[in-house]
Amino acid sequence: MRSSSWIFNAKSYTDARLRLFCFPYAGGGASVYVPWITALAPMIEVYPVQLPGRENRLMEKPYTQFDELIEGLVPALLPHLSGPFAFFGHSMGALISFGLTQQLRKQGHPLPEQLFISAYRAPQIPNREVLHTLSDAALVRKVLEMNGTQRAIFENEEMRRLLLPVMRADFSVCETYVHRTVEPLEQPITVFGGLQDDRAPRAVLEPWSELTNKKFRVAMLPGDHFYWRNAPQALWQQLKQEVPVRIAGTPSTTL
Repeated sequence: MRSSSWIFNAKSYTDARLRLFCFPYAGGGASVYVPWITALAPMIEVYPVQLPGRENRLMEKPYTQFDELIEGLVPALLPHLSGPFAFFGHSMGALISFGLTQQLRKQGHPLPEQLFISAYRAPQIPNREVLHTLSDAALVRKVLEMNGTQRAIFENEEMRRLLLPVMRADFSVCETYVHRTVEPLEQPITVFGGLQDDRAPRAVLEPWSELTNKKFRVAMLPGDHFYWRNAPQALWQQLKQEVPVRIAGTPSTTL
């Protein structure tokens, strides 16, 4: 098992066709992706990415600025960008995946073969909601509306004290993102969404197509904003179908 401050419990497989870096949603930790490690093996190596301020990095200060987070991620992940790899990001993680790909391209580093975007509006669509400046009570109400955190967690004073600052910081990361007009990516983008997700309906997912020159598709799955957490098998199957067909030792050309 591989472990570093940024990579959480990843395992390498000799026959893996793809290394999949998975980025968390606001307030989430890398442990949510641990079941994926065995579920997608050995075809896909899952590398859960752990951001500061949560789980095994609880004592570290979380990032609050989008650009600073990306600047921290690039040198942290570069040693792991060997062989074919892709990014999966859910909600906040989707925005991180996109921003990180842009920065890697700008700096001339290896690039992912594919972006898997989940439950986040296309970044050129302006953000109409500011959450990181809300009061604690208002922020809790908003998070509960998203169905991402159990009410019992917020009713526990100690858990609430630990979780709210991380959520506030993560929302600040998303809300300090500034979209810059650049050349579309040369990576295929597959976008996943929940059919009952009012926060990220298909209408705000489709415009991701403007950000790539390559293959694009949207796949809507049953569920709300966190459509895959309780029943991830449908998403896992979609990811397996997207993995490029390879001949051993031959670089891939398509996804």
